[in-house]
Amino acid sequence: MSDDKNTLAIMLFSEILAADHSMRGRLSRVLPKGMEISHFSVLNHLIYKDSETSPAQLAERFGVTRGAMTNTLTKLEWAGYVHIRPDWDDARRKMVGISPAGRLARDTAVAAITPMINQVVEDLGEDQARAALPILREIRIKLASGSP
Repeated sequence: MSDDKNTLAIMLFSEILAADHSMRGRLSRVLPKGMEISHFSVLNHLIYKDSETSPAQLAERFGVTRGAMTNTLTKLEWAGYVHIRPDWDDARRKMVGISPAGRLARDTAVAAITPMINQVVEDLGEDQARAALPILREIRIKLASGSP
C-alpha cells in the first residue's frame, strides 16, 4: 500500500473512531439513568427482531464474547427488561425475549436520544446524511465479515 493510501486509511479510521467516541459520550449522557449503550442496543435489537433469540446469537450479532453478552443480559434481566428461559428444544441453551418493561425502557431511551440524533442530522443536512449511510453500512459489513 502506498503512503497516500496508508494516510487515507488512517485518516478514515481516525474519523470513524472519533465519531464513535463522541456519539457514545453524547448517548451516555442522554440515556435514562442506569441504562448503558449496550443495554439499549440489545433491547433495540430484540424489538426489531420481534422474536426470542439465544445469548450466543446476540453475542455473535454484536461481536462480543458470550461472557460479555451474559453480563449484559444478567443486568437486563435484573432490571426486568428481558426474560431468559430454557430452550424447550435443547435444555442446554437459553432463549431471551424482551419484556413489556424492556419495551417501555427502550421507548423511553429512544425518546431521550431522538432530539440529539435529529439535531446531528439537521446540522449535517439530510442529503449528506443519506449519502453517508451506504458508505458507513459497507464499512460495517466489511469489518464484521473480517475481510482484510
